[in-house]
Amino acid sequence: MHITQHSTSLATALQCPHCGRLYNIGDVQSYATCCNQPLFTRYRLDQPLHQTLDINYHTIWRYSRLLPIFEEHNIVSLGEGGTPLYTLSALSQQHEVNILLKDESVNPTGSFKARGISVAVSKAKELGIQHCIIPTAGNAGGALSAYCAKAGMKATVIMPRHTPLTLQTECRMYGAELILVDGLISDCGRRAQQLVAQTGGFDMSTLKEPYRLEGKKTIGYEIAEQLHWQLPDVIIYPTGGGTGLIGMWKAFAEMKQLGWLTGKLPRMVIVQSANCDPMVQLFQQGVIPADFCATPSIAYGLAVPAPFARDLMIDVLQQSKGTALTVTETEITAGMRHIATTEGLLLSPEGSATYIGMQHLIADGWIQEGENVLLFNTGSWYKYRS
Repeated sequence: MHITQHSTSLATALQCPHCGRLYNIGDVQSYATCCNQPLFTRYRLDQPLHQTLDINYHTIWRYSRLLPIFEEHNIVSLGEGGTPLYTLSALSQQHEVNILLKDESVNPTGSFKARGISVAVSKAKELGIQHCIIPTAGNAGGALSAYCAKAGMKATVIMPRHTPLTLQTECRMYGAELILVDGLISDCGRRAQQLVAQTGGFDMSTLKEPYRLEGKKTIGYEIAEQLHWQLPDVIIYPTGGGTGLIGMWKAFAEMKQLGWLTGKLPRMVIVQSANCDPMVQLFQQGVIPADFCATPSIAYGLAVPAPFARDLMIDVLQQSKGTALTVTETEITAGMRHIATTEGLLLSPEGSATYIGMQHLIADGWIQEGENVLLFNTGSWYKYRS
């Protein structure tokens, strides 16, 4: 790919986060085969603030200089990003901490997946890719279907058969090829690998390509900007594949280098369902047990039994002095109702999991009175209706 002098992006290369090997950003890339790790996009981070932010945009493309698309005409956008940050005043009073909620449910296709998929499809377009294949627990498949439709590209979506009908129908409405598989997203991933080999389509699996991470990191940029460059004490993230967790931490590191952040960074928290908690097992025991067995969760996005980026997620927890914990399915359901009746907000099951996780951490004394805690609602409650 030829990069012109009028490029909008400050991106320079792709890099293995483990050994530092560089990969050509102008070629189609998947992951760092040297160390079997996701690839990170590297940027020139010596630009003044006014040259890096595009104040005319209130989407993720406000940060286009810090995203990997070189030619503006390749951007495939449906208006993703710029999501609200609420103060949960009633719950803050109940728990004696300051609770904020980043509400990603208002994104196109109703979830945070729009951020990563917008950037990934834009880069795929720039690289001349015509067919994208994705294994999904639900929301990423809907997002890929929509953005590929916008881009005029073919989308193949592979999801568990038990996924709610709303999420299945969404993909079909956008014209995607939908394949249903018995099992969890790990089973869908194996089917995706087969199709990639058979068709030559591009694998959009979580962190098996570099650019969904770049779209997800914009959550970190938005949080910092919305909070006037002062981050909360604790961020609790509902974690399946971990793109958002890793992306936020990458964004914070970039902003530190840019000089936009000068204070301490948050303690990062992974919350998972007790039905599928490989990262909690790994964090607490140092290994995922050989007999680990995952079952479906009502929080579909958390049912990821074998996340590819497990090493990077553990790095985030260790560097931030964070932690990982599980919540039960019963607690998730109760949390959705409590938040709805207290704050007037319908959260996805994954969003409820962050609230329940916060309750446990307060009870354990890990979160102290008066601290600022940021929760996430990653998707729309309405999409989980069968």
